[in-house]
Amino acid sequence: MVEPTTHSEVPAEHAAPNAFGFIEAPAVVALAMLVVLIILIWKKVPAAIGKGLDAKIATIRAQLDEAKALREEAEALKAEYETKAKAADADAAAMVARAHAEAEGIIAKAGTDAEALVARRQAMAEAKIAAEERAAIDELRATTARAATAAATRLIAERNDASNGAKLVDQAIAGL
Repeated sequence: MVEPTTHSEVPAEHAAPNAFGFIEAPAVVALAMLVVLIILIWKKVPAAIGKGLDAKIATIRAQLDEAKALREEAEALKAEYETKAKAADADAAAMVARAHAEAEGIIAKAGTDAEALVARRQAMAEAKIAAEERAAIDELRATTARAATAAATRLIAERNDASNGAKLVDQAIAGL
């Protein structure tokens, strides 16, 4: 079994690490950092970093300028299309107005054509009725004339005999 430890026991002190017996750990770290910084400066790393950053800044500026130019172009296109859309709306409104005017013209023409057709048909009907009336009157006259001729023939035949006929012929010749 292991004996329980108490908190009253103080651990043993360790010796701090050192280099060459007199340089302690923080000084070694500071010295290493100083060497690294000197090597970086000697190899011109800050200048290379600066050049890289400058190149990156130039690239970003170029991209920003290109984006600005693209935005201006897009705004110009947007304005152009808005103008075209307004013109198209105006053209559409004009087309609708023209279509309404043409429709009204067609309706008016159809009305006058219908009235003319009705008038022509009425005139034709009246002419047909008049022709039928004339035909009926002509037939009635012909029938009347036949009846009158037949009646006259019968009356003449009944009233006139051969001697009476000769007198009438003599009178007609003398009248001429």
